[in-house]
Amino acid sequence: MCGTRPELIKLAPLIRRFGEDATVVYTGQHYDQSMYSRIRQDIAEPGSFVELGLGGGRRGAQLGNAVAALDAHFAEEPPDVVIVQGDTTSALAGALAANANDVPLVHVEAGLRSYDRAMPEEHNRVAIDHLADLCCAPTPINFTNLVAEGVAADRITVTGNTVVEALEEALPGADESRALIAGLGLEADSYVLATIHRPENVDCRENLGTILGELAGLPLPVVLPLHPRTAKQVAAFGLGRLLAGLHVLEPQSYKDFLSLARWAAVLVSDSGGVQEEVSVLKRPVVVVRRSTERPEIEGTFGTLVPPGPRVRAEVLKWLDDVSGHRTRLAGIASPYGTGSPSGLIEAAVRRMVSDTRFASPALEFQLVTEG
Repeated sequence: MCGTRPELIKLAPLIRRFGEDATVVYTGQHYDQSMYSRIRQDIAEPGSFVELGLGGGRRGAQLGNAVAALDAHFAEEPPDVVIVQGDTTSALAGALAANANDVPLVHVEAGLRSYDRAMPEEHNRVAIDHLADLCCAPTPINFTNLVAEGVAADRITVTGNTVVEALEEALPGADESRALIAGLGLEADSYVLATIHRPENVDCRENLGTILGELAGLPLPVVLPLHPRTAKQVAAFGLGRLLAGLHVLEPQSYKDFLSLARWAAVLVSDSGGVQEEVSVLKRPVVVVRRSTERPEIEGTFGTLVPPGPRVRAEVLKWLDDVSGHRTRLAGIASPYGTGSPSGLIEAAVRRMVSDTRFASPALEFQLVTEG
C-alpha cells in the first residue's frame, strides 16, 4: 500500500519530539523493497524500531493478522500511549489492539471525512476516531465533523497537520532542487508532475488507461514517478504503450519528490498527502478521485475531477497563466497550519498522560505504522 511513506513522513516530527520515549511499530504490510529503503531514509530514528513483517494479502486478512500481532506485542511490551496516524489498515489495527489492551489511544489526523463509503479508508478513520481517547484534528472542518458524530469536544484538539513541518524540514534549497530538475532535462514551471496509485484508479483498466491517456495528451512534459502498484497494473492490463509519452521515473525519495513538486507548473494526483503538500509549496493540483477527505483546498489549490476528459481540461486551465496562478496561490495560507503542529500534538498527549485516568510512572509512546 502506498500509505506507508506518507504516514511515516508525517510521524517524523513527532518521533523527533518524543525521542528515546518513542517506539515505532512497523507492521510490514508494504513489502516493496525499493520503497521500504526510501521510507527508512525519510524518517528520524526513534528510541526503537520494531518490524512485525506481516507482508501483503487481502485487506481482511491483513487487518486480522495486524491486530493479532499488535495485541501480542502490546501484551509483551505494554506502552503508555499508542499513537496512530491517518487511515490505513495498520492504523485501524493499532487502534483495535490498543483498545483491547486498555491502552490510551491518540489519533493524529482525526476527523477527515469524504462521506464516500466505497473508500476503505473512510471506514478506518471513522472507527479510529470513535475509539480514540484523543483526536488530533488538523483543521476546524475536521473538528466540526467529529462533533457532529458525537465525539466529545474535550477529546478533540485542533493542531494543524504535521505535514507542514515535515515538508519544511525536508525541502531542499532552491539551487539544489533546481539542479535536480535540470538533471532530468526539465525547466521550472514547464512540466506536469503526476502520481497515481489509488485502487479506484489503478485497479480498473478503463480508469487507468483513461488517466494515462489524458496525461499523455498534455502540451507539457509529464513526469510520472511510477508506484509499484501502478506499474504492476499497467503490465497486467497491457497498457505499457501509454507510458511511452510520459517521463517515467522510479519512486522518489521524499526530498527529491518535493524538488519536483516545487517547480511543477501543476500536479495531477490521487494522493491525500499531495493535496496537503501543494498548499505549503503553493502549487496547484488536479485531484483525480471520486471524492476527497480534504475539502479545505478545493477552489484554491485544488480541483477535484473523476477519471475522464475533465482531467486534461482542468490541467489546461491551470496552464493558461502559470506565473499568474503561482503569484495568486503564494498569497493563500495553507489550511493545515504553520509552525509546529507536532508541538501542539506532543503537548496534548502529555496533558492526557498526566491526567489521573491515564497516569503512569514512566512514559513510552508507540507509534503504529503501516508497511
